[in-house]
Amino acid sequence: MLRPRLHSSLGLVVQRQKRSERISMDPKATAVTKARYNRIAPLYDLMDSFMEWLLFREWRKLVWQAVGPAQRLLEVGVGTGKNILYYPEDTQITAIDLSDQMLMRARKRAQKLGLRVELSQMDAQALDFADDALDTVVATFVFCSVPDPVLGLQEINRVLRPGGKVVLLEHMRPESPWLGRLFDLLNPFVVRLWGANINRRTVENVRLSGLEIENIESLTPQGIVQMIIARAGKEK
Repeated sequence: MLRPRLHSSLGLVVQRQKRSERISMDPKATAVTKARYNRIAPLYDLMDSFMEWLLFREWRKLVWQAVGPAQRLLEVGVGTGKNILYYPEDTQITAIDLSDQMLMRARKRAQKLGLRVELSQMDAQALDFADDALDTVVATFVFCSVPDPVLGLQEINRVLRPGGKVVLLEHMRPESPWLGRLFDLLNPFVVRLWGANINRRTVENVRLSGLEIENIESLTPQGIVQMIIARAGKEK
């Protein structure tokens, strides 16, 4: 069986000029997020195991079916590597995460699967790739925890070639007003315990980033989990 060709950088990692002029992020919020995921990394798969078995694995299959052919693909927020099993064959793939402890577990998962996977520690809010460098970007349950989700999505838009595709699987604020308010009330507790915000308006954030939405598929009632397919915006 052929295996995907996985690369940590695709040979495309660059230091962008005048990064500070183009990117403004909150280093404190980023450090808090990194520490939070490093803390929960040892228990992450256990905490997630029931939902992974019940729903997430089938949703991941949908995501990777939607990806289609790609030469240069980036997974943002690889976590413990649950998507590695579904990586397409004969595709140059790089996988990144902010948390070194999550990456350590992703490496172990790749080894267990018999894949030689080189992963890179990188911030979604400041991707070390040249403009228009990638064909496709994938993220599953990531932009609920990126400190500045619009900035992270703008970075995806920047690194995608014209017409490049992004496939997102995200949970977000329910459509119901009363249920949305309940999620707002619960969010401070959930984010401290789990690391993820449960009241993000991710569809709106995608639009704000300049990405052009192609399709939205709601996978649960109230639109709590949705798969979003978008393309690089014409104006970056």
